[in-house]
Amino acid sequence: MKVLQMKQLKIKDNQYLPKEDFYQIKSIVSRVSDKTLEQLEQEGVFVFPEIIKDAEDITKDQMILQSCNDMYCSGNVMGFLGSGDERLVIESRFSRGDNDYFFQYILEKVLDFPNFINLDTNANQEERMFHLLLFLFPHYLKVAARKGAFKTYINNKYNDGNVRGTIDIARHIKRNIPFVGDIAYNQREYSFDNYLMELIRHTIEHIKSKSYGYNLLNKVKDEVKLVIDATPKYRATDRRRVLEANRKNTIRHAYYHEYRDLQRLCILILQNQKHKFGDGQRKVYGILFDGAWLWEEYINSLIGEMFHHPMNKSDTGAQRLFNGGVGLIYPDFIGRNQADRVIADAKYKPIDNIGNKDYLQVLAYMFRFDSKRGYYLYPDSTDSGSKCLMMNEGSTYEGNVSARKDICITKLGLRIPSEARSYEEFKEQIEVSEITFRESFEETI
Repeated sequence: MKVLQMKQLKIKDNQYLPKEDFYQIKSIVSRVSDKTLEQLEQEGVFVFPEIIKDAEDITKDQMILQSCNDMYCSGNVMGFLGSGDERLVIESRFSRGDNDYFFQYILEKVLDFPNFINLDTNANQEERMFHLLLFLFPHYLKVAARKGAFKTYINNKYNDGNVRGTIDIARHIKRNIPFVGDIAYNQREYSFDNYLMELIRHTIEHIKSKSYGYNLLNKVKDEVKLVIDATPKYRATDRRRVLEANRKNTIRHAYYHEYRDLQRLCILILQNQKHKFGDGQRKVYGILFDGAWLWEEYINSLIGEMFHHPMNKSDTGAQRLFNGGVGLIYPDFIGRNQADRVIADAKYKPIDNIGNKDYLQVLAYMFRFDSKRGYYLYPDSTDSGSKCLMMNEGSTYEGNVSARKDICITKLGLRIPSEARSYEEFKEQIEVSEITFRESFEETI
């Protein structure tokens, strides 16, 4: 039996690299370069969170690798890609050393992933990605279940004396000769026990079979009960049939778009259990995470009680610049103190990359909410610290430009440890950074 020698390349997000550096993963590059995330999703790559048109951080048009002369530029996503015997690992640019502890940590904090997840790139990538898909399941189930159990029309087959639908002549002849009073018929019914709820139930039962399954599902025990109660016809032997029915019947109703995302995740989990991802050498597979979204939600976990947190990806807390519903905006953080309002923006960028476009955006938010103080909250892996920018007044034409005393924007960094020798050591160090970050922030607001 021939054993494939894996070819693996590790890169950082938001990085320019010569095309020649990618020679060992030509198959992956040919399948993902200059393709949008929307195109790659259609080919089987799982992108978290859902791509939506109003999101500024991650869009359908964003690319994983964009060709620019003799260079490739990586996008704002982190994760894993594979094709055949080739592997591409995209790490956070704010991590140092051989292991991306920062990416692992914010996944654990934001998505409540089990702390035993192993993202060491020396481990088997397929197993790592499969674990990531499983750990995403509680999040997607909880979001979808807010709409209640999914209900749709299904065709049920009956064979009894209470005919309530269309008689199935062929099945009746096959089952009821000699005639004893039963009639075979089909009936279209509106039911909770349908192909999608059965798919979710099969996924739940599969996760239960894992050593960590019950701990994982315990986070969503009410939602799990909802699914179990809705699927009394569940049979373990029906998995292949249920999987095929869901491949053919993608949820398209706008109201149930959360169930569409959950459906896609369940299909990926069930069709890839105990098998390699993808389809031989011909298919690209993988799982990608929006770095900017993860950073924003991580910051929210630290300072959320002090702020309102509008979220464009869940369409909550939308604000408008003008009356008449004009000028949709989603400030990351709006201070709860109305008398001294503070606006904060989480930027997944180094301090020097926060520039003019970012300034204009936050100043517009500050003007909209009568705020005199704004913040950029960024990951600091180079000990850049914080920097306060006082807004100017006056004009160069009159020669009277000077700094105002009352309006400022502060770049405040959260230090990312760079010399940790293990994940546990990294966690200890970044928890110290979080305390310092909160204290610095609380002193100013």
